[in-house]
Amino acid sequence: MKKKKNVFMEGAIPPSFIADSIAKHQSKHSIGAHNIFLGQVRADLTDGKKVSAIEYSTYEAMADEKLYDIREKAFEKFNLTCMHIYHSLGKVNAGEICFFVFVSSERRKEVYEATEAIVNMVKEEVPIFGKEIFEDETHQWKVNS
Repeated sequence: MKKKKNVFMEGAIPPSFIADSIAKHQSKHSIGAHNIFLGQVRADLTDGKKVSAIEYSTYEAMADEKLYDIREKAFEKFNLTCMHIYHSLGKVNAGEICFFVFVSSERRKEVYEATEAIVNMVKEEVPIFGKEIFEDETHQWKVNS
């Protein structure tokens, strides 16, 4: 069994963390392609109110189990060298990164297909909840689209 990956980060995912993640793969010479998906908090307008942030929460034990399954499915289906998933918990302001998926493989075709599949599985299967906080401090629960 693979070791448990630490997926959840408190607050926004900093650009420096993303850059460091890329840099750490320079020593892996079998990799020919990387693909990255970055989810960013949008300042959506709902009923005339603008989203200023999203506060993320999860059932961590259940989420970790689902993420482990997604990881296993991805390595089974795609010829990946590496795969990393990170998601924010807590408050993330509009314009900040809240979701980071990074996959690596020998060839580009694999990373494109894998990234889309992984992002969709996380959105559909993992119990991560977003409470949209509006500029007037009211809130509503976000529905993934």
